[in-house]
Amino acid sequence: MTQPPKQPAAHVDRVLCVLAHPDDVDFGSAGTVATWTAAGTEVVYCIVTNGDAGGFDDTPREEMPLLRQAEQRAAAAAVGVTDVRFLGYPDGRLELTLDLRRDISRVIRQVRPQRVLTSSPERMYDRIGASHPDHMTTGESTLRAVYPDARNPFAHPELLADEGLDAWTVDEVWLGASPRADHAVDVTDVVEQKFAALESHVTQVAHQPEGQLREFVGGWMRQTARTHGLPEGRLAEAFHVVFTA
Repeated sequence: MTQPPKQPAAHVDRVLCVLAHPDDVDFGSAGTVATWTAAGTEVVYCIVTNGDAGGFDDTPREEMPLLRQAEQRAAAAAVGVTDVRFLGYPDGRLELTLDLRRDISRVIRQVRPQRVLTSSPERMYDRIGASHPDHMTTGESTLRAVYPDARNPFAHPELLADEGLDAWTVDEVWLGASPRADHAVDVTDVVEQKFAALESHVTQVAHQPEGQLREFVGGWMRQTARTHGLPEGRLAEAFHVVFTA
């Protein structure tokens, strides 16, 4: 007898979002995050790089990390997130290393989330901008941190021995920008929060003509909703949900 497809939990207490750059979570997932925080879920952001390679003007590179941290905190507040953590890796030079796996495992053990949201490690050939190497490296590193590192007390033993961080098993991983997305979240009712979050990233979006950002992202979300069978006029964000418990 064929079993029905497994469904994500209707509600979880804690979610950890691990993304490469300030603004990544907002382009792909801020509406979904807003639905979670509205339902009482505690959401924590972990941003892996310092964002110093972003921007479109002559802002000195050494100033960019602090600017982008402030923008990400403002964007997080727009969707109900107050805990934003930065790992400080260099933007555009992220590699799959044991140090990165350990650092993400540390945050997983600190936050102890039932659900982790991150980028897909798979390349999207029909939307190459979603497959920045930092995004793919963050997704792969996070999956390796979820399984096996964070749940194995003998992986990165210094996390337990020196920091007192017990092993933790994550139940679900939601992969954004995935070529095999299988779960859509209707974000129509929180779209203004998403746009407020996106518009907080002044160094990244202020160069665009007025209304262009909303038109582009809105069209993208309408297409996502249609692809996943939502009624006409709805807006959605989509993910590949992986069950990892």
